[in-house]
Amino acid sequence: DFFYGYNCQRQAHTLYPTHLWRNENRHILNNYIVNKNETLDDKDPYNQESYKKYNQSDYAPTLMHNEALSFIEQNKKNTFFLYYASPLPHLPLQAPEGWVKYYNEKFGKEEPYVGRSYYPNRTPRATYAAMISYLDEQVGEIIAKLKEIGEYENTLIIFTSDNGPTHVPQVDYEFFNSTGIFVNSRNTMKGSVNEGGIRVPMIASWPNEIEPGTSSDHISAFYDFFETALDVASIESPIQTDGISFYPELKGQKQKKHKYLYWEFPANGGLQAIRMGKWKGLKKNLFKEKSKLKLFDLSIDPKELNDLSSKFPEVVSELEEYLKEAHSTPYLDNFIIPSLE
Repeated sequence: DFFYGYNCQRQAHTLYPTHLWRNENRHILNNYIVNKNETLDDKDPYNQESYKKYNQSDYAPTLMHNEALSFIEQNKKNTFFLYYASPLPHLPLQAPEGWVKYYNEKFGKEEPYVGRSYYPNRTPRATYAAMISYLDEQVGEIIAKLKEIGEYENTLIIFTSDNGPTHVPQVDYEFFNSTGIFVNSRNTMKGSVNEGGIRVPMIASWPNEIEPGTSSDHISAFYDFFETALDVASIESPIQTDGISFYPELKGQKQKKHKYLYWEFPANGGLQAIRMGKWKGLKKNLFKEKSKLKLFDLSIDPKELNDLSSKFPEVVSELEEYLKEAHSTPYLDNFIIPSLE
């Protein structure tokens, strides 16, 4: 086993951390600490020199990417599993200069972001686009490395995201159309259990196994990945989980489905959500009260605007029972929502 990257969330809120970790050893970088809530204060927001301190020497996404390529090279004669958790394009807005310049020329003049929530940035749109394009470039280099060692056709590559788009002001989600068809307000993006917060795309490539150009409407969750990886490797699961392998779906075979998917989030007032086929149930403000379940038909209402709970009480009753079945008392007190106990 080998690890390289962040293991501290506080450090991970900059792409120029003071250190990363190589296994159990701290890898000291040529960077320094900058308060992530800093503002420009009296500096000229239109002068690029005012932002110089926010781009330093050792860029974590590049270091992590190089280690990933090295890992593939070192294991080219072995079967291997690589989990590449790129910090891109998570904030703060910090990107390679070449890509930023490319998008500055494409987008033209834009207003600066002067800070408060993450670091100030002279060209926030160009920098965010640069971060995404740099990630795309890195994925391309990983694919090129697999082709170089002759294992591309025999390798399953899965690309996905851990949540929906962010709502912070320096990321212009309307300009980029980041929200797609799933968001109706800033309160239904990342940090929510609305579709805009939890529904993400997944791309899978495996030339020897997956038919090119195919798509799937199979509903899955990240806790299915463990079972899928074991299934692909022909390993029996050592523990019982809630996951269901989606390996059959990748191969175009008959796929077992979840009876429902469940989410619980002890933030933003306390949230619960459940998905059963086309139906989605939502509860909010659970720290204040035992919230009534709102019901949405996602097949016609992906933005969750039309509450159908009064029209389909039998569906509400069924989902309420599944909510009780799915909930268990969290091990950590900070994760407990009293109204659910």
